[in-house]
Amino acid sequence: MSSLPYTESWLPGPQNTSFYTRLYTPSSPKAAVVFIHGFAEHVGRYNHIHPLFPQHNIALFTFDQRGFGRTALDEEAKKKGNGGWGKTSWDMQMQDITWALGIVKEKYGDDIPVFLMGHSMGGAVVLGYAISHPTPNIAGVISTSPLIQQTKPASKVLRWIGSKASVLSPWTLFPAELDVNDLSHDSAFNTAYANDPLIKASGSLKGISDMLGKGDELHRTLHRNWPTKLPVLFVHGTGDKVTSHKATQAFHDNIKVEDRKIILFDDGYHELHNEPDGVKDKLMEEVFRWIEERVLQGLERAKM
Repeated sequence: MSSLPYTESWLPGPQNTSFYTRLYTPSSPKAAVVFIHGFAEHVGRYNHIHPLFPQHNIALFTFDQRGFGRTALDEEAKKKGNGGWGKTSWDMQMQDITWALGIVKEKYGDDIPVFLMGHSMGGAVVLGYAISHPTPNIAGVISTSPLIQQTKPASKVLRWIGSKASVLSPWTLFPAELDVNDLSHDSAFNTAYANDPLIKASGSLKGISDMLGKGDELHRTLHRNWPTKLPVLFVHGTGDKVTSHKATQAFHDNIKVEDRKIILFDDGYHELHNEPDGVKDKLMEEVFRWIEERVLQGLERAKM
C-alpha cells in the first residue's frame, strides 16, 4: 500500500492531453479544493502544503498544468503525445479548469462545496475563470500572489513584439528567468527551485503573451464582471518582487461583491507558502479559516 498522502493518476483531459494529477482525500470531506499552480512549476512543489488540506477534512485535487511539470516532461506524458513544454494558452487553461471541476464533482457530487484556488499565474487564472464562467458550482475563490501585474513590468515595446510574434509562432519558447532569491526568504526552497529538473526558465510566446495580456485585462476592465455573489479571498506579500500586491489590492477594491477579503503579509515575498518565521503557518490558518467559515454559511443557508 502506498505511504503517499495522495493518489496520483494520469487522466485524459481537453485536447487529448494526459494530465498528471493528485487527489488528497480525507475520510469525511466537508469541502473540496481545485488547486492551480503557477507558471513553469508543478504540484510537487506543494508537498509540504497540500497534505494539510485533508487534515482539515478538505479534499484537494490538483494537476501539473498543460505545458508544465510532469504533464509536459514525464516519460509517461511523452508516450501519450502531450504537447511539450510551455504549450498552453488562456483558453486552454479555462477548459482545463472546467475539466478539473468536473472530476471533483463526479467524485463528490453536490454533497460538498467546491472552492477554486490558485497561486501566481494560477492565482490570476482562477480569477479569470470565475469572471468568464459565473457558476453556482463554485463556492468561492482563493487567489494567492496573483499575476495581475508584474512588480516590474516588461517594456511595452517588448510586450508588443511578443504578442505579434505569438500569432506567427505561438509555441516558440522564450526565456522567462527570475531571480530565485525573490521567491521567498527561505534559501532552501529557493535553491530547490533552481535545481528542480521539472522547472524550465522559459515559456511559449503564446502562453506568456496570454498570461501577461489577460492580467492586464483583469486589472483594467474584467474586474467589473466579478460575480456579485461569489466569495473571494486574496493573499499577497507587500515585499513581492514578482507580482504586484498593489494590483491585487486594486482588484479587491474594485470588484462589486460583499464577501471579499484581502490579507497582506508585511514584507512577504512571492511564495508565502514557503516563507519562514511562521508566515507559512499563518497563511494556511487564514485559508482554512476562510474555507470553513463559508462551509458553515452554506450549511446555515441550507437550513433556512
